[in-house]
Amino acid sequence: MTSIKHVGVVGAGQMGRGITEVCARAGLRVTLCDVTEERARAGLAGVADSLLKAEQRGAIGPEDRALTLAGISATADLSRLSGADLVVEAAVEDEQAKTELFRQLDKVVTDPAAVLASNTSSIPIARLAAATGRPEAVVGLHFFNPVPVMPLVEIIPSLHTSKATQLRVRAFAGEVLGKKTVVAQDRAGFVVNSLLIPYLLAAVRMVGSGTATPEDIDTGMTAGCAHPMGPLRLADLIGLDTVAAIGEALYEEYREPLYAPPPLLRRMVESGLLGRKSGQGFFSYQAA
Repeated sequence: MTSIKHVGVVGAGQMGRGITEVCARAGLRVTLCDVTEERARAGLAGVADSLLKAEQRGAIGPEDRALTLAGISATADLSRLSGADLVVEAAVEDEQAKTELFRQLDKVVTDPAAVLASNTSSIPIARLAAATGRPEAVVGLHFFNPVPVMPLVEIIPSLHTSKATQLRVRAFAGEVLGKKTVVAQDRAGFVVNSLLIPYLLAAVRMVGSGTATPEDIDTGMTAGCAHPMGPLRLADLIGLDTVAAIGEALYEEYREPLYAPPPLLRRMVESGLLGRKSGQGFFSYQAA
């Protein structure tokens, strides 16, 4: 089984930064790519800040932090991923955008043994694989936020994914990155989001119908069910636009009303109230 030494990460947002960090901390060379040099550099700065906080907590030493950062490069040039052994797409949760990206990666990544993986939360892997000439090497590799903290990775093979590819990425996530892995069928939402999103949307509907305030709904689930975070703060953390996009993908797949984003969520997204990343969602995150 070919080892993975060079990882490409496409998308320097929150998830891409987290994936970059865990791969670099495992001693791998990582190339972080985004559409502009400014966004790529901002992603690298975010990784550096996270590593500094890890050092301050005592999780890593200063030498480890320096070595980890030295293994990461940031770029807007997709061709810099040509020699990667694994490329993880962590772009916006939009099927058209991801499909086009996989079409480009198929041309750019020259090693026929390289794996092309998607961190999609809900889009069927077969649709992304169809944009390439190597569907057997395309797989879902779904991390959870925050990536350095959350132990789980979902492995999602499509009907075309080879057994060798599946085994290779599972060994990579489990043995190299030290994550727990589960394998899910290639259906929208996979395991976790098929269960999680209806729960989050139900909480949004409760707010919309006036059943209870966001504060009381979240307190009910943290104090009454021992959840570490209430559903509405969790939705804010994920990003309300992402929650809505996953809900849309699930509804398109299953046509079940529980997956349909409710009107309140749609209005909030349209108004730019996206949760933590915008400073306001169901709760305020504005600096004091």
